[in-house]
Amino acid sequence: MTGRSVGDVTPQDLQFDEPLQLRSGASLGPYALRIETYGQLNSARSNAVLVCHALNASHHVAGTYAGQAKSEGWWDNLVGPGKALDTDRFFVIGVNNLGSCFGSTGPMHVNPATGRVWGADFPVMTVHDWVDAQARVLDRLGIQKLAAVLGGSLGGMQALDWALRYPERVEHCIAIATAPNLSAQNIAFNEVARRAIVTDPDFHGGHFYEHGVVPKRGLRVARMIGHITYLSDDVMAEKFGRELKSGELGYSTQDIEFQIESYLRYQGDKFSEYFDANTYLLITRALDYFDPAREFGGDLSAAFASARAKFLLASFTTDWRFSPARSREIVKALVDNRLDVSYAEIDAPHGHDAFLLDDPRYHGVLRAYFERIAGGLA
Repeated sequence: MTGRSVGDVTPQDLQFDEPLQLRSGASLGPYALRIETYGQLNSARSNAVLVCHALNASHHVAGTYAGQAKSEGWWDNLVGPGKALDTDRFFVIGVNNLGSCFGSTGPMHVNPATGRVWGADFPVMTVHDWVDAQARVLDRLGIQKLAAVLGGSLGGMQALDWALRYPERVEHCIAIATAPNLSAQNIAFNEVARRAIVTDPDFHGGHFYEHGVVPKRGLRVARMIGHITYLSDDVMAEKFGRELKSGELGYSTQDIEFQIESYLRYQGDKFSEYFDANTYLLITRALDYFDPAREFGGDLSAAFASARAKFLLASFTTDWRFSPARSREIVKALVDNRLDVSYAEIDAPHGHDAFLLDDPRYHGVLRAYFERIAGGLA
């Protein structure tokens, strides 16, 4: 990895009094959005790049928090001075989505209408709602048009939605390891994870805050399911294989026997300490609902007729949760509309998690594309 860290950063909280009309018919307001920015906005206000986050990430894209060990942003290997997304050239914005548990208004906050913590009463969010809220952030920052919107996985869905519903505000759309909608298999994984949470006795119908408990058992299982889908079979075999934790069989049906079991339990335990159960339900449901072709009778090419941006799509050969075939569906829809599209299918062994890692071929593609964008800045 080349380049430097952006260093210590400080988030900002933006307050919005005007209610946000949601796709469900409900509205939310007043509300707050937590953001971070890196780099400097140029005088033409033309070098802004919005980074959209995936399931358990946040506004903290890059840099560190003063005095906090291991506080690097979730895409710190990509964003910074001299890195692929170079903050010496671009003004980068990270926004924590509504419903999250990392600072923006969400289920852990108090509903001003009732004086109670929102809990399960927090309105259902969609990708559309998040993008509309992000557009208000740009308005607040005085940015009319983005040089690029960038995201991986669920973040890639938000990037696509930007290009479809705010075509005049996006010059380039970069969508990585994403899909035009979730397959039935993906919805199934999400549902099993949600049921693990909802059926935890400590969930209390989503109002567990009032009981002073956290449905950690459900969160652990949900995270374990997720991790299985983020890794490729090859990576699991290489990292764990059939290695035993103690070197010998213990002949137990409940204790940890294999290293892969130990890894999954560790990841589940860690996740249950910091992530909110209602947030998990909200975000996975937003994933389920994303389907821009639905309003066009399933015709993805028709859905992309409104787009005007230039596109870069990237996928990874071993990503079976958001496979290259799904990215190629998007590429076909873009080509059908005679849009400018570049596509990279990267032979990386890491599965879906590859979009977060420092693969030199992958980062080389992004670096070259951002060089292209920088060359066209006003």
